[in-house]
Amino acid sequence: MSILWQPQERQKLFMERPEYEALYGGAAGGGKSDALLAEALRQVDIPHYRGLILRKTYPQLSELVDRSRELYGAAFPTAKYNDTKHCWVFKSGAKIYFGAMQYTKDRTSYQGKRYDFIGFDELTHFSWEEYSYMFSRNRPGGEGTRVYIRATANPGGVGHGWVKQRFITAAKPMTPIRSEYTVHSPDGRAVTLTRSRIFIPASVFDNQILLKNDPEYLAALAMLPEAEKRALLYGDWNSFSGQVFSEWTDDPAHYLDRRYTHVIAPFKIPREWVVVRGFDFGYAKPFSVGWYAADQRGCLYRIREYYGCTDTPNTGIKIDPAEIAANIKRIESEDENLRGRTITGIADPSIFDRSRGESVADLMAAAPNFILWSGGDNTRIAGKMQYHYRLKFDDEGLPMFYCFNTCKAFLRTIPSLVYDETHVEDIDTTQEDHIYDECRYVLMANPIAPLTERAAGADINDPLYVKEPRRDFFRI
Repeated sequence: MSILWQPQERQKLFMERPEYEALYGGAAGGGKSDALLAEALRQVDIPHYRGLILRKTYPQLSELVDRSRELYGAAFPTAKYNDTKHCWVFKSGAKIYFGAMQYTKDRTSYQGKRYDFIGFDELTHFSWEEYSYMFSRNRPGGEGTRVYIRATANPGGVGHGWVKQRFITAAKPMTPIRSEYTVHSPDGRAVTLTRSRIFIPASVFDNQILLKNDPEYLAALAMLPEAEKRALLYGDWNSFSGQVFSEWTDDPAHYLDRRYTHVIAPFKIPREWVVVRGFDFGYAKPFSVGWYAADQRGCLYRIREYYGCTDTPNTGIKIDPAEIAANIKRIESEDENLRGRTITGIADPSIFDRSRGESVADLMAAAPNFILWSGGDNTRIAGKMQYHYRLKFDDEGLPMFYCFNTCKAFLRTIPSLVYDETHVEDIDTTQEDHIYDECRYVLMANPIAPLTERAAGADINDPLYVKEPRRDFFRI
């Protein structure tokens, strides 16, 4: 009997995992699609089994469907593929569907349906809202089936940030991650349930069949631009195609000397430095408050943050403006770098909108909190460029922006931002961009010129020009 397909060692590790969720890949060429297609076949001898394999759009499914024709058609000659329903029907009655979710609203097209197995191909193309919604569709239609989720991914894409947080940084590769959930039954009893997930890394070096059939594929990956090469050849989740701030550097070896890194260790802020506070309001979505210190040359340091997000990415904690203001007041009275200072607030100008009653700004300014704000400049492209200007290192390895390594939400979201596919100079606003906006208002309150202009002697009448070195003030 001839063998149609068998898993290679890394694929086998992925297919053997018992966890509810497993992510496979992280680099190009690891045999991700084959592993996902083969895993979906595991239960096709059970008549009521239903599997679903998702890509972001239907056109992206074409290659998967073509490959399924080769594998499924050969392994199960009696199975039929329905092009209209995008569905394989097996002799037992089991079905495997191919689906898409181009827009978040498309998730409702799966409402009322159930699937024992759900597979996401290129998970970083999906938002957390899209992925997590399918948990509710992952249920059995009868006895004897296993219910679980599998996914493949490369670094990059609109979902890069949450995928990295959920699977990559949560634990070392091949290490199960367990989460507990408490459910209260109608009679008041509390039941604690556990779900587990894991990341199985794979790259082209794990795919010996590919390297044997196409030895030049390594060269193809090595020829890519540096960021894409690090992501697709080596599975580097800190570098990927489409990354907005590719200059971002987090080097723990330089947290103390502050050279060639944007992330540094906290320190006591001198009393003569100016401190400002940025704010982007959110309720169902997260709000963001950030505190920044400016040294005598105008370099900004993000020294503290208060981010209103649940454990679920991009989900707000739903507290009102007065409560946010009370917490800001408390933080500023307790933090030694903030206590006793005069702090100016810069916020999204939309918080002053009174068209539906008291504005967010009014509610925060009221007694007993008295948290005041000035409206920030919401110019998007100029604001993004201010990030680039400040992140650039000079000849001594010094940028004009640092972030304390205690500001975890900033460090999670900013490096993961990607460009919008339509407005190609701006970020994709479907991402978790609240900290980005909050910081942007602060940067626009004190714009600087590009490093080359500052070094070469720019036109001092240019509104972006900043005299170097900046020694005695921070304009707000």
